[in-house]
Amino acid sequence: MNTRLMTLDDWLLYFEKLHPSAIDMGLERVKKVSDALGMTPAFPVITVAGTNGKGSVCAMLESILCRASYRVGCYTSPHLLHYGERIRIDQHVVTDEVLCNVFAEIESVRQSMQITLTYFEFGTLAAMMIFVRARVDVAILEVGLGGRLDAVNIFDTDCAVLTSIDLDHMDYLGSTREAIGQEKIGIFRPNKPAICAEEEIPITLLPKMQATGALLRCINKDFSYTRDNLCWRYEGISGHRYNLPLPALKGNYQLKNASAVLAALEALEEVLPVPANAIRRGLTEVTLSGRFQIISARPAIILDVAHNPAAAHKLSANLDATPVKGCTYAVVGMLKDKDMIGTVRALKNNVDYWLIAGLNVARGASGDEMQKALKDADIEKQDHIYLFQDVQCAYAYALKHAISDDRICVFGSFHTVSAILQNRGGMVS
Repeated sequence: MNTRLMTLDDWLLYFEKLHPSAIDMGLERVKKVSDALGMTPAFPVITVAGTNGKGSVCAMLESILCRASYRVGCYTSPHLLHYGERIRIDQHVVTDEVLCNVFAEIESVRQSMQITLTYFEFGTLAAMMIFVRARVDVAILEVGLGGRLDAVNIFDTDCAVLTSIDLDHMDYLGSTREAIGQEKIGIFRPNKPAICAEEEIPITLLPKMQATGALLRCINKDFSYTRDNLCWRYEGISGHRYNLPLPALKGNYQLKNASAVLAALEALEEVLPVPANAIRRGLTEVTLSGRFQIISARPAIILDVAHNPAAAHKLSANLDATPVKGCTYAVVGMLKDKDMIGTVRALKNNVDYWLIAGLNVARGASGDEMQKALKDADIEKQDHIYLFQDVQCAYAYALKHAISDDRICVFGSFHTVSAILQNRGGMVS
């Protein structure tokens, strides 16, 4: 097989079948391949971990640094419509051709070393290879799962950002916030800044964070934020104060994410100085699909990838802050290894009609499992719960029945939001 003739879809299908499991926690295999490829970044690396908020922090960092005229590489996951969304340079997705060529090089080295790699590990190596060859000025790497044993952690960070610590991926990371936090602080490095935006650090975790030797900077202690009507103020690590416009990303909780972004930039100001106008423009011009993304006004249609209780509570707060006169239809599909009960319970008081469906993907919950989750969350108005073949059918029902004063909220998974965006051709109005 001539691997250079494979399409991107061929490659992705190949990766899915190559490794016996989709997730294989550990760095030894991917580190060996990385070393053989000679990938040593000569630019600052910002690594972002956390249960929720990672995507928002990466997007704001990317937006600000691009407007400061830096060449910015950004690696995030998962994607919504196209794999190339995961790897961007200056906010532009890389082409299929570039990805295929890099995958072929990685595969050649992997085969010669007789090492297996997961789907995510291939993507992580490809991202760094592309960034190194493009000679970016800075790379932003989003952790896929946890931190300590995540593939991005083979690259030493110049500044770590920890956005939040909540219960998710418990089969891999542990069943308590302390255990999950322990995995996430694995991205910290001695004598390098570590920005922590978690406001309620588990008491047993704090000494472990300090023991890493990182230059720890915590929200509400070393930096802080306050909102004032249509603007907000950031008070920084070295006494810097900014009066700033609200971020384009919706929700008061985004100010916490934005303050972590500014704390990270402040910690790196000697190597990556950023003017105030770039911060202002970056915050107001940032975009991020699937995070309280409003694609229609009448009826209001909102897409949100909230897939765990903590994210669902934030979505609930956003819905409360933007009330509608009519009813709210929820289009919901989830993965069965998520806390489905806790997630739907968080939105119990926001939803009038539940339009549920199974997800036809690996780990996808069936419609019956979604129905049971609603019942276990004490959502039992049977005349307000409808089961559909798939989320597209659920969404079509919502569009048919919602009037202009109503609201449709699509949530539960990246797969759920992706299905709706694909149905719309990816267009946003």
